[in-house]
Amino acid sequence: MFLVKRTDSTDISFKKLVAMLDAFLAERDGNIHAFYAQFNKLDSIKNTVICYENDEPIGCGAFKQYDEKTIEIKRMFVKPLHRAKGVATQVLQELEKWAIENNYSSATLETVKNQPEAVALYKKNGYTIIPNFDQYKGVENSICMHKIL
Repeated sequence: MFLVKRTDSTDISFKKLVAMLDAFLAERDGNIHAFYAQFNKLDSIKNTVICYENDEPIGCGAFKQYDEKTIEIKRMFVKPLHRAKGVATQVLQELEKWAIENNYSSATLETVKNQPEAVALYKKNGYTIIPNFDQYKGVENSICMHKIL
């Protein structure tokens, strides 16, 4: 079990982890990165989670309101040396718990086909694939998922 801290997008550790995430995604996404980057702004995200091991920030995630009853999971990242240890699941579960405490009843998210580890994480945690929503409609690389909390 890791220490998990609730914070917001102004947290310096969150910003540093997101900078690593953006660099990772820019490399992995290639020429389509700019399309996705426009939907991942950090402006005033009120609900972020940071996971720590021995006072080192090793993973993060966030959610923002999608509609009155639904959150959208955003900015999930775990440093490479800490992957496959349950960090992402712990972050995701903390985000879901926080959402429930704020009277949300479902969660949605978008990930991409070239991140099968992310798809597997979400499926393992009860998310199912749904038709692509909003800006992801018709985007062949996108996979949208949903879960009742």
